[in-house]
Amino acid sequence: MAKFVLELAFDRDNNKRLQLRPRHRDHLQSLLAQGKLVMAGPWKDDSGALLIFDVAHEKEMKDILARDPYGYNAVDAVSIVSLREWAPILPA
Repeated sequence: MAKFVLELAFDRDNNKRLQLRPRHRDHLQSLLAQGKLVMAGPWKDDSGALLIFDVAHEKEMKDILARDPYGYNAVDAVSIVSLREWAPILPA
């Protein structure tokens, strides 16, 4: 399994993001139920969010992003700041 950390930034078009948010959160709930999403949440200042995934490989991570209703980087609502594979050491 591979762990990925996704950092998002919320862009200018807040109304667009808020319209998409219920579908995005449903998508996240589905991933959580499947054991693919470990943790997710917005920054306290609501400038973006951090999500941690546990998936089989990078292709699966990219497929998850492609299915997300936020349509990352396609609209002025939410953009990807970084997507990085993570190698946590704790807990073992």
